[in-house]
Amino acid sequence: MLDCGCPSEYPQWDGEDVDLGAWLVHEQRVLMFLHMPIGYEAYLDRQHKDIKRLQLNERWPGFVLTQSAAFRGRILCPLAEDTSPARNTFRLSNPFYVRTKLVHGDVGSIKGEVRSMQSALLDEGKMPKELFLSYLTCPRCRDQRGGIKIMLLRHWIKSKKLQERLAKQQQKA
Repeated sequence: MLDCGCPSEYPQWDGEDVDLGAWLVHEQRVLMFLHMPIGYEAYLDRQHKDIKRLQLNERWPGFVLTQSAAFRGRILCPLAEDTSPARNTFRLSNPFYVRTKLVHGDVGSIKGEVRSMQSALLDEGKMPKELFLSYLTCPRCRDQRGGIKIMLLRHWIKSKKLQERLAKQQQKA
């Protein structure tokens, strides 16, 4: 992890579908106001200290998945361990597929990428679910690391109904 808290290395998943099923993660709840985190850096620091206190190891130090909501969000940190009895750790459901996209730009520039990702998933008969963001650079390190980088991760599930509808449309065409 860099001094600013950003991940020095992260998974190279750009444009891939990845199964995170049964991965152990540490969850940190975050207060939000209309999808904007309040005190985000403090929550990241708290999560990092909790993981160290629990004698656990981050899979990629500094790499976390942030899910926002209107008033409460969460930060998930993938762990290197297979098990932990700690209160804020749990396994992701199995399977837990995510479609990933590396975006070069700030949060304001991801709207189009999210829409195209969602359309592509629906066209493949996959139902989009939660959206996670992973901030790979911050304002302090962005100039040295090639600009602002955000990884979008969209959880999806297979949908029989969508696949049946697509098959019917293809038969008509």
